[in-house]
Formats: sequence, C-alpha cells, structure tokens
Amino acid sequence: MTATNVRRLLFWGLLVGFIAWDFAQSDPVNLRLEPPMITAGSGQAVSGGHCAMPK
Repeated sequence: MTATNVRRLLFWGLLVGFIAWDFAQSDPVNLRLEPPMITAGSGQAVSGGHCAMPK
C-alpha cells in the first residue's frame, strides 16, 4: 500500500468512527418539540432559524 492509500483509509476510518460515536452518544432529536423553521402562513411566529437574529 502506498502512503496516499494509508492516509485515505485512515481519514475515512476516523470520519466513520466519529460519526458512529456521535450517533451513539447523542440524545435522539424529538422533531415535535423543535420550532418551525418556515411557517408559510400557518399563523405562528417563526422562532427557529439563524441564531444571530434578535428575539
């Protein structure tokens, strides 16, 4: 194996390992408790979106 192939395999192995670890350690997202990003005329005020927006 060449050094390039070893680095490529190491990168993908670490990336997949990190994603698997993060998925195993994170709490599941409850989509029903998330604020709507786009309300599209539903009558609700948008509370989600960009974090730098004033409240």
